Amino acid sequence: MRARVFVTLKPSVFDPQGRTIAEALHALGYAGVEEVRQGKYFELDLATTEAAQARALAADVADRLLANPVIESYRIEVAD
Repeated sequence: MRARVFVTLKPSVFDPQGRTIAEALHALGYAGVEEVRQGKYFELDLATTEAAQARALAADVADRLLANPVIESYRIEVAD
């Protein structure tokens, strides 16, 4: 089973890379882009067929390694 983990900075944390991207987009003429928040994306192929078990394993991995809980949050999607 595959789990997708999306890690982003918490809303209260300043995102300098996102701001730089937004400014570059404005310079390219994309005035309609108001804000950019950057993040990380991970795909985990897990040796289970149970969605609940896959979600729990992916959450454990994200808590212990993929995300910094002080400044980042994450969400998990599980697919067959």
